[in-house]
Amino acid sequence: MRKISLLCLTTLALLMAGCTWGIKLNDAGRKVRTAWIRDVSQCKQLGKITVSVMNRVGPIDRNDIKVRDELEVMARNEAATMGADTVKPLGEPSNGEQTWGAYQCGSSQPASAATAASSAINQAAPTGTAKTYPVKAGGV
Repeated sequence: MRKISLLCLTTLALLMAGCTWGIKLNDAGRKVRTAWIRDVSQCKQLGKITVSVMNRVGPIDRNDIKVRDELEVMARNEAATMGADTVKPLGEPSNGEQTWGAYQCGSSQPASAATAASSAINQAAPTGTAKTYPVKAGGV
């Protein structure tokens, strides 16, 4: 009985680890930006995208950050096929599903608050001092 339980847990762990193998950011999706806090009112809305991934494997919930990361990757990949250069979430994920807006912003892409704050800090810093840059959290 103990060996069967261990085998089931091992199989479940492998299934959970394998959930992301097919979800990769493609070359076109790399060119699509994510507007988390950006104002996209000056952009042309091309449509809405609804993407979904498994948020549970059997009775176990998947890592929320990983699910959100996969949803973003899928939205960016899909937006690229529509000719969009920016996506913005239109709501929070629910049961592994999320709706995104796809936009064409072009060169009128407004700076995010993080980029603007970083620029202000870097401009105020004396020459020769260290600069800070935003870091994207890895999908753990």
